[in-house]
Amino acid sequence: MRHKLHIGALAVLFLGVITLAPSLARAEGDGMIVKTSDFGVTKTLDRLGIALERAGITIFARIDHAKGAKKVGMELAPTALIIFGTPKIGTPLMQSNPKIGLDLPLKALAWQAADGSVKLGYTDPAWLAKRHGIADRDEVFKKMTGALNKFTNMAIKKGGLPKQ
Repeated sequence: MRHKLHIGALAVLFLGVITLAPSLARAEGDGMIVKTSDFGVTKTLDRLGIALERAGITIFARIDHAKGAKKVGMELAPTALIIFGTPKIGTPLMQSNPKIGLDLPLKALAWQAADGSVKLGYTDPAWLAKRHGIADRDEVFKKMTGALNKFTNMAIKKGGLPKQ
């Protein structure tokens, strides 16, 4: 009886940790990891850009989709994209399969959802590995996963950015 109670308590503790840990985000069937931000779209991407640049990752571009929509007389809730990367990470992946270049450099999309919340989404590196059939770069994908989780958490949570 005591053994069963102990296993039950561990199961409850494990479920509680999974429920409360936002850093354990997992991709859905479309390969996208989505997190909720404490900030607006622009500030979320500003913060992500700062975190990436402080880590030596290049920001290649930002695209404001809502601004583009406005230029053609249409409306779109705040939605923007940031494109970023580093050859140090991307080159080994492209050596394994050049077709991953279609998904590199990496991108993150911030948007205002219908309920007013702001979401930040990016492609799960494990999904990219599967999509492109890259099985010989597990360590690279593992580093990408950890870094993306860390940087996106910095972008979406108050107090998340490290000091310069």
